[in-house]
Amino acid sequence: MADPLPAMDAVAIAPSRRLRAALAPLPVAALRLPGEAVEGLEALGLGTIGEMAGVPRGQIARRFGVAVLRRLDQALGVEPEPVSPLRARPVFSARLTLPEPIGLTSDVMAGLERLLERVCADLARAHEGARRMRLIARRVDASDALAEIRLARPMRDPMRLRDLFQRKVAEMEAGFGIDALRLVAVETEPLKPVQTSRQTEAERLDDLISRIGNRIGFERVTRLLPNESHIPERAFTVAAAAWSEAQPFPPALPRPLVLVAPFRLAVEAGREPPARFPWRGQRMTVRSARGPERIAPEWWWDDPAWRSGARDYWQVQTEEGPRLWLYRSYFPAPQWWVHGVFA
Repeated sequence: MADPLPAMDAVAIAPSRRLRAALAPLPVAALRLPGEAVEGLEALGLGTIGEMAGVPRGQIARRFGVAVLRRLDQALGVEPEPVSPLRARPVFSARLTLPEPIGLTSDVMAGLERLLERVCADLARAHEGARRMRLIARRVDASDALAEIRLARPMRDPMRLRDLFQRKVAEMEAGFGIDALRLVAVETEPLKPVQTSRQTEAERLDDLISRIGNRIGFERVTRLLPNESHIPERAFTVAAAAWSEAQPFPPALPRPLVLVAPFRLAVEAGREPPARFPWRGQRMTVRSARGPERIAPEWWWDDPAWRSGARDYWQVQTEEGPRLWLYRSYFPAPQWWVHGVFA
């Protein structure tokens, strides 16, 4: 008596003598065929593996190629299919069991230093750097206290990592005492060896981003990156500093430190900047002006704020102190506006 086939929604291993019958009701897409081959077979009424296997092999090969038959033979076990298993990523961790429970921050930091040396040594041998590390403190009551840090760049310097852990460890609750510590590099990235005698400016900046990011959130620590546009509002993009690289801005004319929403000045729109104008409750008097710099809107970008056409920009130094960025628009009527404040 033949062995009964398992239900379609069951998970089972079919014996070799029943393999063809077990695969027969499955759709041809289960053979991992190209989309056009699946559509072609279904158009001929060969929607299942059993229907496809019942057609002479020569007809299948002439119409769809031998690759389709190879997939069928691999599924039936007639032709071997090499499998390249994925190698498990190494786990970078270290554990420290304490002879007596501890509770002082200084004692936890001392144990953390020993763990950091071991984990960072493993990371160095694998040419990896940590992007997220977690310290797990096992309390005597079998509960855990956690301290986790994220890093702006891959890192494996024990002392720099220790400094970043300092605040998190101070906030841990030791309870009745901690009797074991475990440090895990939760996320890692490739990091090539670099020979240096002292901390570089870039490393100091990364440490600052890491400290601020762990306190307020990495998505709130941003930097400006250049964008290919002459429009002031579109000349830069905002990106998270931890997941972007600093890029130099191309040489350009001086730009204000702060852009403000265009503020229309209640003055007559002459050809030169106005000699006096009101600004934030003060009466400004122009000492000197530099310009004009004409900026035209980009024809492929429809920005409502720039539908007035080209603008003439001026740098204006006032007697009262502020150095402002003024522009003159021409449509629908000439008007003067304030668009930025220089440092």
